[in-house]
Amino acid sequence: MSTLPQLVFKLAADADEIDQVQALHYRTFVEEIPQHPPNDARRHVDRFHANNIYVIGKLGGRVIATLALRGQRPFSLDSKVPSLDRFLPQGHLPVEVRLLAVEREFRRTAVFAALLEHGVRHALSEGFDLGVISGTTRELKLYRHMGFTPFGPLVGTPDAEYQPMYVTLDRFCENARGNPALGRIVQPLLERPNELNFLPGPVTPTPAVRAALAAPPISHRSAEFVENLREVRAKLCRIARARDVQVLVGSASLGNEVIAAQLSLVPSRGLVLANGEFGERLVSQSRRARLDFAVLSRPWGAELELADVSRALERIPPGGWIWFVHHETSTGILNPLRELVSMAQQRGVRACVDCVSSLGVVDVDLRGVHLASSTSGKGLAAYPGLSLVFHDFAPEPEPERLPGYLDLGHWATHDSIPHTHSSNLVAALATALHDITEERMARIAAQSRWLRDEFAHLGFTLPAPERSACPAIVTLVPPQGVSAFGLGEDLDRRGFWTSYRSDYLVERGWLQVALIGDPSRATLEKLVRVLGHVVRRRASVASS
Repeated sequence: MSTLPQLVFKLAADADEIDQVQALHYRTFVEEIPQHPPNDARRHVDRFHANNIYVIGKLGGRVIATLALRGQRPFSLDSKVPSLDRFLPQGHLPVEVRLLAVEREFRRTAVFAALLEHGVRHALSEGFDLGVISGTTRELKLYRHMGFTPFGPLVGTPDAEYQPMYVTLDRFCENARGNPALGRIVQPLLERPNELNFLPGPVTPTPAVRAALAAPPISHRSAEFVENLREVRAKLCRIARARDVQVLVGSASLGNEVIAAQLSLVPSRGLVLANGEFGERLVSQSRRARLDFAVLSRPWGAELELADVSRALERIPPGGWIWFVHHETSTGILNPLRELVSMAQQRGVRACVDCVSSLGVVDVDLRGVHLASSTSGKGLAAYPGLSLVFHDFAPEPEPERLPGYLDLGHWATHDSIPHTHSSNLVAALATALHDITEERMARIAAQSRWLRDEFAHLGFTLPAPERSACPAIVTLVPPQGVSAFGLGEDLDRRGFWTSYRSDYLVERGWLQVALIGDPSRATLEKLVRVLGHVVRRRASVASS
């Protein structure tokens, strides 16, 4: 059975696509609209071709639609509309949208709107938030329907008249919500997922990790799966320098619930350290498990004072425990793992660590750690859904005292397969672990240092001091009068995913940029450029 060709929207990337674009331009702007003289090559090469970015719609191998984007001044319209800027809203970064051409048979379909939407989204990701266009007078009703505002006199010739128009980002988004044609458009099919992902999770997986997840599932009882999971566990232990690890089906929170359940088995007093949201969650989980413990709290963004910890540990008897977060994601603080473990060992106290957001992005050394939690998502750059519990002892099942899912011994005696497992999630994690290297960690650290300096120059305050900042997360306090939530929304609409919606971030007016997914320098530079623009716009509005 034959497969129908797929309609894809993308940027023109090779010679064949460019050649097809110029052929479509010739048919449209020479043969159909007599705007340019004919030539033997039957190709129209735009005078701004070297600076144009071409967005195309392809059906199979055929280019059926295209438009050009150009952010460099002067625009084509600058030569046709004197003092162009006086017609445009102030405080925006304009991009000119030109040479919009769609093959005849696709003009009264969703192709036109989808092409324009993909072009707008790409322009937004480059920091532009105002589109300028010369639209053919034949399609003025359609342009108005999509939110464009006409301005100035007509340009062109009597045989090919064009109306100058603009559309702002806010107007386009507002119009898309109320426009059935735009509303029905499925997110354009991209060559890769969103590369502008600066969330602490989920990260954007690599093509290899996506392919592993998409492979046909296999039985969790098969010899192949058992061996795959054994290799994953061994690799995780090498990365973390741990004795053993169990891979559970669930979120990172499950791992911490399992740790709390283990601590409940031995009557002993413990100490929970909290200097942020996730330390406070450990406090909550300890209470829910009815553990006997004290709390040593520090303000959010403050470093743990080792002298204070030492004094608090003096009140914890040998055989007790200490539980803390390695990377306090809410603030970006990296708590001193090895120093705290050493202090616990000296007191004969068991160390338990939440490594959910640190494993994979910084060096995590779990030697001497009693229990530690992590996850397949976040720093390990696979998909969420697998909870990791590291342990330095051989846990025994406790069927009379613990539910099976919270019983670490139950998982351990079955080699992490007491229940149905996901071969796809395990395969994706196995593939992602190949990229967890010292080079990757060093690259993230270098990018973070550069990024912190750039954000400081934009006027942001960074709660985590440089000496204790985890490179994986940069927490930002915006300049006076600028809303972090508003900045996050502005970035969302430009395709940049940042963290700002969590209750604890909203409460404090913070915004976070995560490097957990190992973004490229070019992507980070784009973020800095766009964030600088939206900050200046919001600051200007606030002061006016």
